[in-house]
This record gives sequence, structure tokens and C-alpha cells, in this order.
Amino acid sequence: MEVNGTLRGGTLYVHLGGEIDEYSAAAARKVCDRLIDSNPSAERIVFDLSGVRFMDSAGIGFLIGRYKKAARLNIPVNICRPDFAADKILNLSGIYSIMPKTE
Repeated sequence: MEVNGTLRGGTLYVHLGGEIDEYSAAAARKVCDRLIDSNPSAERIVFDLSGVRFMDSAGIGFLIGRYKKAARLNIPVNICRPDFAADKILNLSGIYSIMPKTE
């Protein structure tokens, strides 16, 4: 699992790559939380899922946990560029109602 962040124009882009499953979610959570904490000026967070090859329910939990962290800081969260399989899982889970998909 790869997690990289870039702050551009007030938006923290978090690029995820690899697999988000029960084995990788804990390490990804630590890195992502560090990114959020170290960018307090972020006005929005966008999770770029273009590099994610596989995601299961642990991935949903990972995203919801980061959403809750951002919500405590009053930072809106979006998801962008999920592949077809991840998009289907995210759509079925209803996560787009709290973390809308964006370009």
C-alpha cells in the first residue's frame, strides 16, 4: 500500500496505490493521519484512488475513518478516480453520500 500527499491550492490530495485490505489498512491509516495532521491549512481533502488495484470492506472502513477525522476538523472530503471495481463497492456502500466523487 502506497500513500502520498500533496497540498495544492488549499486541497490536500492523498494518492493511494496498491491494495486496501485488512493487512494494509492500519499502516495506510497512520500515514494518512500524519498527512492530515501536518497540513492544517487544507480546506479540502481528495482521495485519489486511481492507483488502487483492490479494495474490500477494510478499505471502506479506512475511508470512513479518515472522513470522521476530517469532519472533526471541518474539512470536506471527496473521492476521485476509482477504478470500476472500487467504484462499484463505494457506490453500494453509500459512501458517496458523505464523500462525493469528484474529478
